[in-house]
Amino acid sequence: MTTLQDTTIRKLNAQEKIPYDLLLLADPSVVAINAYLSSGELYVMEQDQQVIGLYVWVKDGDTLEIKNIVVHPSFQGKGFGKMLLQDATHRGRINGYRRLCIGTGNSSIAQLYLYQRQGFEMAAIIKDYFTTNYQEPIYENGIQCRHMIMLEKRLS
Repeated sequence: MTTLQDTTIRKLNAQEKIPYDLLLLADPSVVAINAYLSSGELYVMEQDQQVIGLYVWVKDGDTLEIKNIVVHPSFQGKGFGKMLLQDATHRGRINGYRRLCIGTGNSSIAQLYLYQRQGFEMAAIIKDYFTTNYQEPIYENGIQCRHMIMLEKRLS
């Protein structure tokens, strides 16, 4: 049985292997992933020494932006995504950041629900973000992912 208490979240060390298999579940572009990994920090959620989730954030002044957040499909729907967002919120607060931002596609219905339940509010829409920045069309829930919806949460 999998429980939230059996998990740990920690920053991935530079010498450790990057879990591209998970990163690619949330972002199909290796180029985009490598771009934000080069300036961001990667936090992994582990259970029994297996990475089951992660998030990557990039710092910009007093703001943190989560660029990638994902839970392995076999662990989804059990509260692990919520736990990752709570960890990012906590780390951001104790490190003095004022805002935590996250973007998702217009077709990402479950993610929009989760982020708003965790205190994020819609802040902006970047029109045609996914059709401009990704070569292959992305579909979720039978909807083409075209626009980036930016959400933010105040930390202070």
